[in-house]
Amino acid sequence: MTTEPITPEWIKSSYSDNGGTCVEWAPRVASATGAVPVRDSKRPTGPVLRFSADAFAAFVTGVKAGEVTNL
Repeated sequence: MTTEPITPEWIKSSYSDNGGTCVEWAPRVASATGAVPVRDSKRPTGPVLRFSADAFAAFVTGVKAGEVTNL
């Protein structure tokens, strides 16, 4: 049995402002692997950070609550 690699479809965060600080994530990869890939949209060939679903959810909750600023 062979497994096809999952090609990420990058989605820009709705919390990214228009000032160039844009974060993208790949929900398809996250749902298939449980690890949430995140990257800087200005550097699509740059590094990708991977977070556990729980850590990413906590981060998003903090952003929505205004607890995470000036990243």
